[in-house]
Formats: sequence, structure tokens, C-alpha cells
Amino acid sequence: MAQTVSTNTEQFFKAALTDLKIDANRMKLLQSIALFIANELKENKRVNLNYICTHNSRRSQLAQVWSSYATYYFKFSEVFNFSGGTMATAFYRNTVNTLQEVGFNFQILDFSHQNPVYSIDYKNCINPIIGFSKLYDSEHNKKPFIAITTCSSADENCPFIADAIERFHLPFNDPKAYDNTLRQTEKYLETNKQIAGEIHFIFNLIKDSI
Repeated sequence: MAQTVSTNTEQFFKAALTDLKIDANRMKLLQSIALFIANELKENKRVNLNYICTHNSRRSQLAQVWSSYATYYFKFSEVFNFSGGTMATAFYRNTVNTLQEVGFNFQILDFSHQNPVYSIDYKNCINPIIGFSKLYDSEHNKKPFIAITTCSSADENCPFIADAIERFHLPFNDPKAYDNTLRQTEKYLETNKQIAGEIHFIFNLIKDSI
């Protein structure tokens, strides 16, 4: 399922940061996440990030993909990015579409109507991202990790995450509300851009802190 892309990933990543609009409380949260990651890198040399949402189908997948791209962009060879849910469903097709629109290429590694496994890459990609829906404590997610919950229900349904060395709650609006509407593409792209911008903001701060 290789795709011809219409938008340059690097340009979108840069524009997402330039256009980012966040309030003081959100900025403080992003700074806290960045500082903790930077300190872990300085002390332990390796960091596993696990983005968690209920179904691991939309927001947590977007966060993993952009965090993986940021790792490449900023040349952080010891940051490893994962995602998971409190239940496994599928890497939702609209999530795939919005990432394809901004330059990511998807190929199916393991076909399944319920939960296909994708190899995801981008221009000059060295290590493709493996994307599919899974539980947050799946064997595919390296441990221990910093847990970053991206939806309120995941935060509420995971009162204790055994393998998390730290936990942050970074919720995003769910584009699912616009599935099968005229604003579907717009709203998925909006969430896609916010997540790209905030991930860019975090990693930029990490770079400045180490």
C-alpha cells in the first residue's frame, strides 16, 4: 500500500511548531515532559516512550509516529517510541490517511481485516516504524517506559501502570467525533498537526536541555 505523498513531512513538522497555539498550563506540562525525558537521557542514556490511549487507534498512534519522526529529526538515537491501549482494536484507517497526507508511507507487513501491521516510513527514514494496535503492556513495547496518556479515558482506566517510571497526561481532542462527516479530513488533520507541533515542542526543549 505504498502511497504517493502530497505534503513534505519535514515542512509539516516545522509548520506544526510555528503554528502551535497553547496556553500557559499546557506549555508547563510540555516543559515538564521534556525536562523529565532530558534528565533520563542524561542519567540512563536510554528512554522508552509509550503513548497510551484507550483503543490505540488514533491519538496514541499519531503520537508514536511523530515522536519517532522527532527522534530521527533531532538525532536522538537512544529514544525509543511505542504506543498501546487499554484494549487492542486497529490502527484506524482515517489515522493512516491523515499521516499519508503529510508524507508518511504505509506498507502492510501482516494483513488482517481486524488489525493489520504496517511498516511506516518517510523521506530518508532509517528505521521504519511498526504500527498496529496493541495493549500498552504488550511485549512489543520495551520496558520500563515513560507513560504519556493521550485521552482522558485511558488516564482514568489506568490508575496504575506497573512498568512506568513516570506518567504524564497529555490529552488531545478525539477526531473520531467527525468520522463519516464532511469535516472528517479537516479534523483528523487538525489533531495530526497539534500532536506534531507539541511533539516538536517537547523534543526541541529536550535538545536544549542536554
